Amino acid sequence: MRLENVWLRYGRRGPWVLREVTAALAPGKAAVVLGRNGAGKSTLLQVAAGVLRPSRGAVRERPARVGWVPERFPAEQPHTVAAYLTATAAMRGLRGPARGRAVSGWAERLGLGPHLRVRLSELSKGTAQRVGLAQALLCPPGLLVLDEPWEGLDAQTRDLVPGLVGEVLADGGSVLVSDHRGETARLPGAVRWQVADGHLAGVADMPELCVIEVVAPAADAAATVARLRAEGHEILRVRQDAS
Repeated sequence: MRLENVWLRYGRRGPWVLREVTAALAPGKAAVVLGRNGAGKSTLLQVAAGVLRPSRGAVRERPARVGWVPERFPAEQPHTVAAYLTATAAMRGLRGPARGRAVSGWAERLGLGPHLRVRLSELSKGTAQRVGLAQALLCPPGLLVLDEPWEGLDAQTRDLVPGLVGEVLADGGSVLVSDHRGETARLPGAVRWQVADGHLAGVADMPELCVIEVVAPAADAAATVARLRAEGHEILRVRQDAS
Protein backbone atom coordinates (compact mmCIF):
# COMPACT_ATOMS: atom_id res chain seq x y z
CA MET A 1 0.00 0.00 0.00
CA ARG A 2 1.42 3.39 -1.04
CA LEU A 3 0.35 6.93 -0.19
CA GLU A 4 1.40 9.26 -3.01
CA ASN A 5 1.43 13.00 -2.32
CA VAL A 6 -1.78 12.77 -0.30
CA TRP A 7 -3.54 15.97 0.73
CA LEU A 8 -6.88 16.12 2.55
CA ARG A 9 -9.17 18.79 3.92
CA TYR A 10 -12.78 18.74 5.08
CA GLY A 11 -14.69 21.11 2.82
CA ARG A 12 -13.44 23.11 -0.15
CA ARG A 13 -12.26 26.03 1.99
CA GLY A 14 -11.26 24.16 5.12
CA PRO A 15 -7.69 23.97 6.42
CA TRP A 16 -5.47 21.17 5.15
CA VAL A 17 -5.45 18.27 7.61
CA LEU A 18 -2.91 16.24 5.60
CA ARG A 19 -0.26 17.75 3.34
CA GLU A 20 2.11 16.07 0.88
CA VAL A 21 2.00 12.70 2.63
CA THR A 22 4.05 10.06 0.83
CA ALA A 23 4.84 6.68 2.37
CA ALA A 24 4.74 2.96 1.62
CA LEU A 25 3.89 -0.10 3.68
CA ALA A 26 5.06 -3.45 2.31
CA PRO A 27 3.23 -6.78 2.78
CA GLY A 28 4.08 -8.38 6.09
CA LYS A 29 5.11 -5.07 7.65
CA ALA A 30 3.63 -2.89 10.40
CA ALA A 31 3.79 0.87 10.89
CA VAL A 32 2.94 2.81 14.04
CA VAL A 33 1.45 6.28 13.49
CA LEU A 34 2.54 8.71 16.20
CA GLY A 35 1.75 12.37 16.83
CA ARG A 36 -0.05 14.71 19.16
CA ASN A 37 -3.83 15.11 19.20
CA GLY A 38 -5.03 17.01 16.15
CA ALA A 39 -1.90 16.28 14.11
CA GLY A 40 -3.85 14.21 11.56
CA LYS A 41 -3.21 10.62 12.74
CA SER A 42 -6.82 9.42 12.56
CA THR A 43 -7.36 11.16 9.24
CA LEU A 44 -4.27 9.44 7.82
CA LEU A 45 -5.55 6.06 8.99
CA GLN A 46 -8.96 6.67 7.44
CA VAL A 47 -7.37 7.60 4.13
CA ALA A 48 -5.21 4.47 4.21
CA ALA A 49 -8.26 2.30 4.99
CA GLY A 50 -10.37 3.87 2.24
CA VAL A 51 -12.84 5.46 4.63
CA LEU A 52 -11.84 8.92 3.33
CA ARG A 53 -10.80 9.85 -0.20
CA PRO A 54 -7.81 12.19 -0.58
CA SER A 55 -8.52 15.70 -1.82
CA ARG A 56 -5.31 15.41 -3.82
CA GLY A 57 -2.93 12.55 -4.47
CA ALA A 58 -3.78 8.86 -4.34
CA VAL A 59 -3.56 5.61 -2.41
CA ARG A 60 -2.03 2.89 -4.58
CA GLU A 61 -1.94 -0.89 -4.23
CA ARG A 62 -4.37 -0.98 -1.31
CA PRO A 63 -5.30 -4.64 -0.72
CA ALA A 64 -8.79 -5.68 -1.73
CA ARG A 65 -9.61 -6.81 1.81
CA VAL A 66 -9.15 -4.13 4.48
CA GLY A 67 -9.93 -4.54 8.17
CA TRP A 68 -10.74 -1.17 9.76
CA VAL A 69 -11.17 -0.60 13.50
CA PRO A 70 -11.97 3.01 14.44
CA GLU A 71 -10.99 4.48 17.80
CA ARG A 72 -14.60 4.21 18.93
CA PHE A 73 -16.73 1.49 17.38
CA PRO A 74 -20.11 2.89 16.20
CA ALA A 75 -22.32 0.90 18.54
CA GLU A 76 -25.46 3.06 18.22
CA GLN A 77 -27.16 0.39 16.12
CA PRO A 78 -30.23 -1.79 16.73
CA HIS A 79 -28.56 -5.09 15.74
CA THR A 80 -27.44 -7.80 18.11
CA VAL A 81 -23.77 -8.74 18.13
CA ALA A 82 -24.55 -12.02 16.37
CA ALA A 83 -26.67 -10.37 13.68
CA TYR A 84 -24.08 -7.67 13.06
CA LEU A 85 -21.14 -10.06 12.77
CA THR A 86 -23.13 -12.46 10.59
CA ALA A 87 -24.15 -9.66 8.22
CA THR A 88 -20.58 -8.36 8.12
CA ALA A 89 -19.25 -11.83 7.32
CA ALA A 90 -21.76 -12.10 4.47
CA MET A 91 -20.63 -8.74 3.10
CA ARG A 92 -17.03 -10.02 3.19
CA GLY A 93 -18.03 -12.95 0.99
CA LEU A 94 -18.29 -15.72 3.58
CA ARG A 95 -21.02 -18.24 2.86
CA GLY A 96 -22.67 -21.16 4.61
CA PRO A 97 -20.72 -22.99 7.32
CA ALA A 98 -17.64 -20.81 6.78
CA ARG A 99 -19.64 -17.77 7.86
CA GLY A 100 -20.86 -19.42 11.05
CA ARG A 101 -17.38 -20.71 11.90
CA ALA A 102 -15.85 -17.25 11.49
CA VAL A 103 -18.47 -15.59 13.70
CA SER A 104 -18.40 -18.22 16.43
CA GLY A 105 -14.61 -18.52 16.32
CA TRP A 106 -13.94 -14.82 16.78
CA ALA A 107 -16.75 -14.49 19.32
CA GLU A 108 -15.10 -17.19 21.42
CA ARG A 109 -11.60 -15.82 20.98
CA LEU A 110 -12.56 -12.27 21.97
CA GLY A 111 -14.92 -13.25 24.78
CA LEU A 112 -18.10 -12.18 22.98
CA GLY A 113 -20.03 -15.41 23.49
CA PRO A 114 -22.15 -14.09 26.40
CA HIS A 115 -23.00 -10.97 24.40
CA LEU A 116 -24.09 -12.47 21.07
CA ARG A 117 -27.79 -11.81 21.72
CA VAL A 118 -27.20 -8.35 23.16
CA ARG A 119 -27.88 -5.26 21.04
CA LEU A 120 -24.81 -3.24 20.10
CA SER A 121 -26.27 -0.12 21.70
CA GLU A 122 -26.41 -1.89 25.07
CA LEU A 123 -22.73 -2.89 25.14
CA SER A 124 -20.03 -1.27 27.24
CA LYS A 125 -17.34 0.61 25.34
CA GLY A 126 -14.81 -2.15 25.90
CA THR A 127 -17.15 -4.88 24.65
CA ALA A 128 -18.10 -2.77 21.64
CA GLN A 129 -14.41 -2.39 20.82
CA ARG A 130 -14.06 -6.17 20.90
CA VAL A 131 -16.89 -6.38 18.34
CA GLY A 132 -14.94 -3.87 16.25
CA LEU A 133 -11.88 -6.10 16.35
CA ALA A 134 -13.92 -9.18 15.48
CA GLN A 135 -15.58 -7.62 12.43
CA ALA A 136 -12.20 -6.51 11.06
CA LEU A 137 -10.75 -10.02 11.36
CA LEU A 138 -13.65 -12.20 10.18
CA CYS A 139 -11.73 -12.62 6.92
CA PRO A 140 -7.91 -12.38 6.97
CA PRO A 141 -7.25 -8.76 5.92
CA GLY A 142 -4.56 -7.75 3.46
CA LEU A 143 -4.40 -4.47 5.37
CA LEU A 144 -5.45 -4.06 9.00
CA VAL A 145 -5.89 -0.46 10.17
CA LEU A 146 -6.26 0.07 13.93
CA ASP A 147 -6.96 3.49 15.43
CA GLU A 148 -5.96 3.34 19.12
CA PRO A 149 -6.98 -0.35 19.34
CA TRP A 150 -6.09 -0.68 23.04
CA GLU A 151 -8.40 2.14 24.13
CA GLY A 152 -11.25 0.93 26.33
CA LEU A 153 -10.22 -2.73 26.30
CA ASP A 154 -9.75 -4.78 29.45
CA ALA A 155 -6.23 -5.97 30.27
CA GLN A 156 -6.84 -9.50 28.99
CA THR A 157 -8.04 -8.32 25.58
CA ARG A 158 -5.26 -5.71 25.34
CA ASP A 159 -2.79 -8.54 25.72
CA LEU A 160 -4.35 -10.29 22.71
CA VAL A 161 -3.83 -7.41 20.27
CA PRO A 162 -0.09 -7.92 19.54
CA GLY A 163 -0.78 -11.58 18.77
CA LEU A 164 -3.60 -10.67 16.40
CA VAL A 165 -1.32 -8.19 14.64
CA GLY A 166 1.38 -10.84 14.41
CA GLU A 167 -1.01 -13.28 12.75
CA VAL A 168 -1.97 -10.75 10.08
CA LEU A 169 1.71 -10.04 9.39
CA ALA A 170 2.53 -13.76 9.25
CA ASP A 171 -0.21 -14.18 6.60
CA GLY A 172 1.46 -11.49 4.49
CA GLY A 173 -0.89 -8.67 5.47
CA SER A 174 0.14 -5.15 6.45
CA VAL A 175 -0.83 -3.37 9.66
CA LEU A 176 -1.16 0.35 10.32
CA VAL A 177 -1.83 1.33 13.93
CA SER A 178 -1.98 4.52 15.99
CA ASP A 179 -1.14 4.47 19.67
CA HIS A 180 -0.75 7.02 22.46
CA ARG A 181 -0.50 4.48 25.30
CA GLY A 182 2.94 3.09 24.40
CA GLU A 183 1.43 -0.36 23.84
CA THR A 184 3.12 -0.63 20.43
CA ALA A 185 6.34 -1.41 22.29
CA ARG A 186 4.87 -4.90 21.94
CA LEU A 187 5.19 -4.74 18.14
CA PRO A 188 8.91 -5.32 17.50
CA GLY A 189 10.01 -4.66 13.95
CA ALA A 190 7.39 -1.98 13.24
CA VAL A 191 8.37 1.33 11.68
CA ARG A 192 7.28 4.72 12.99
CA TRP A 193 5.33 7.24 10.95
CA GLN A 194 5.48 10.58 12.76
CA VAL A 195 2.65 12.98 11.86
CA ALA A 196 3.12 16.67 12.71
CA ASP A 197 0.69 19.38 11.58
CA GLY A 198 -0.55 17.23 8.73
CA HIS A 199 2.91 16.32 7.42
CA LEU A 200 4.62 12.97 7.65
CA ALA A 201 7.64 14.32 9.48
CA GLY A 202 9.77 11.20 9.43
CA VAL A 203 9.81 7.47 8.95
CA ALA A 204 12.26 5.50 11.07
CA ASP A 205 12.83 1.96 12.26
CA MET A 206 11.71 1.31 15.82
CA PRO A 207 14.41 -0.15 18.07
CA GLU A 208 14.02 -3.79 19.03
CA LEU A 209 12.02 -3.79 22.26
CA CYS A 210 10.70 -6.29 24.75
CA VAL A 211 8.10 -6.10 27.52
CA ILE A 212 9.15 -6.97 31.09
CA GLU A 213 6.65 -7.25 33.95
CA VAL A 214 7.91 -6.03 37.32
CA VAL A 215 6.37 -7.04 40.65
CA ALA A 216 6.79 -4.61 43.56
CA PRO A 217 5.10 -4.09 46.94
CA ALA A 218 2.03 -1.87 46.60
CA ALA A 219 3.52 0.67 48.99
CA ASP A 220 6.54 1.06 46.70
CA ALA A 221 4.61 1.23 43.42
CA ALA A 222 4.82 4.99 42.88
CA ALA A 223 8.53 5.12 43.71
CA THR A 224 9.26 2.12 41.47
CA VAL A 225 7.41 3.67 38.53
CA ALA A 226 9.19 6.99 39.03
CA ARG A 227 12.59 5.30 39.16
CA LEU A 228 11.97 3.25 36.03
CA ARG A 229 10.79 6.31 34.11
CA ALA A 230 13.83 8.26 35.27
CA GLU A 231 16.01 5.49 33.82
CA GLY A 232 14.29 5.89 30.45
CA HIS A 233 11.93 2.93 30.59
CA GLU A 234 8.35 3.16 29.30
CA ILE A 235 5.56 2.13 31.68
CA LEU A 236 2.71 0.42 29.83
CA ARG A 237 0.40 0.07 32.80
CA VAL A 238 0.28 -0.45 36.56
CA ARG A 239 -2.16 -2.94 38.04
CA GLN A 240 -2.76 -4.12 41.57
CA ASP A 241 -3.61 -7.81 41.95
CA ALA A 242 -6.04 -8.88 44.63
CA SER A 243 -3.82 -11.79 45.66
